[in-house]
Amino acid sequence: MTDEWLTSVPGIADAVGTFMWGPESLYSTYTGTSDDPVAAKREAFRAHFSDLLATTAGDRASLRALVDPDLVDLIDELPDTGAQDAHSEQRLQNTAWGLSSSGWSTFLTIRSDSGGLAGFIALQKPAVGMSAIWMATSGGDTRHLDRTYSVSRADRRPSAILFADLEASTPLARRLSTQDYFNLARRLVRAADDSVVESGGVVGRHLGDGVTAFFLADVIGSESAAARACIEASRSLRTAVPAIAERSGIAAEDIVLRFGLHWGSTLYVGLFKTIARAEVTAMGDEVNETARIEACASGGRALASKQLIERLTANDAADLGLDRVEYSLLGDLPTATEKARRDAPQLPVTEV
Repeated sequence: MTDEWLTSVPGIADAVGTFMWGPESLYSTYTGTSDDPVAAKREAFRAHFSDLLATTAGDRASLRALVDPDLVDLIDELPDTGAQDAHSEQRLQNTAWGLSSSGWSTFLTIRSDSGGLAGFIALQKPAVGMSAIWMATSGGDTRHLDRTYSVSRADRRPSAILFADLEASTPLARRLSTQDYFNLARRLVRAADDSVVESGGVVGRHLGDGVTAFFLADVIGSESAAARACIEASRSLRTAVPAIAERSGIAAEDIVLRFGLHWGSTLYVGLFKTIARAEVTAMGDEVNETARIEACASGGRALASKQLIERLTANDAADLGLDRVEYSLLGDLPTATEKARRDAPQLPVTEV
């Protein structure tokens, strides 16, 4: 198996060296990646090799002794054909996240020097055309794609959390033409994603002209590195505002961003994947608290929680100019919202 295939199916590496249709291989392939692993195995077995019997010299009894028990009854359905030199087929296969995707499989028969059957090469390709693949992947940063894949299985992952939002967006949207406001929002989102990716983070959901991002300690290397990356991303995005304003034909002071930064010790991070999109999301009390912090950061401020700041090592804190800070309770801030006073009034925060 190629490295790409090994990483595309969680757990498949454990099956290398085992019979493709045996219980060890299929357990690794379908358990945890299919809502109905038995049905998925049976569909794949029916469609995968039209010449499967050729691998056991046409001996159905030998094949029954090898295959996964869920497939034994299907052996009688296999055609009595020899191995073809090459053939392709399109089939539906049940994949992860409960979605069925269509793909092409091309099989090439490998012959020994004496002409006997030595094995097969299987080439897999999504059913969509290369133009669609190019549109979906071109311009995407491979570092971010790898980070996104690293959270394809949801789990608890200590992470720094960043929320950013455009303040007073409604008056600004009314003042600008719809086209101009759309272009402004697109530039802001692009700059935000650039800042997050360059800092080592994973982009979460875009909520209107708001941005969420997560900086995973196990991906970036340490809790301090994740906290530092979160702060650096917020500063990078703030630095990009004047250029965005200039391109949008408005004054820099018209673009006011609020930032909320927090730490999630028990954050549950994973990938939401549907037939229309795939996005990283996180759940936990700390996510809601980050939203409360961000809402209180009016006037273009960046507020960070004590839980985030105290993840920094002494060196990282000094490099960021945060080696000596004082905190205020979120509910005591003059800009505290009603929700902040209700949900997180005792949360210590400081401006970064």
